[in-house]
Amino acid sequence: MFVRTASERDLGAIRSLLIETWHATYDAIYGPDRVTEITDQWNSVSALTPRLTCPNSEFLVADDGKEIGGMAFAVSEDGGATVVLRQLYVLPRQQGRGIGGLLLDEVIESFPEGRLIRLEVESANGRAVAFFEGQGFVASGGVRHSDAGMLVMERPLG
Repeated sequence: MFVRTASERDLGAIRSLLIETWHATYDAIYGPDRVTEITDQWNSVSALTPRLTCPNSEFLVADDGKEIGGMAFAVSEDGGATVVLRQLYVLPRQQGRGIGGLLLDEVIESFPEGRLIRLEVESANGRAVAFFEGQGFVASGGVRHSDAGMLVMERPLG
């Protein structure tokens, strides 16, 4: 896999990746109908398109030339000091192969002025929480309640 900037031609494959990954991860947490509702709203091609030109952001894919195996989207805030990882997803059949780490590394490299990287992860998503802990993230600020319990995690950079 190699990591590159997402393009318009990738949006259909990214949407498919997100639908598959969300159902594999969140059906047991939210139920399949709610997951379909969320992915239809948040991960439609029209919802993904603005990310291609979003200022102070990186929209990345992990590609092996045949399939997009993962994606990440991050933005910088606070004048570039804080990187907020909004999405990092890897196809279920590709998980455990280092793709998430490759995407995370590229996100971090894309924001050299960053001093901190922050994300929110569903607290019931044990695999994701363990992945981010393995990448040096620690919980900060406890659990934020919205639709479910979102755990805020951070890692210093530089």
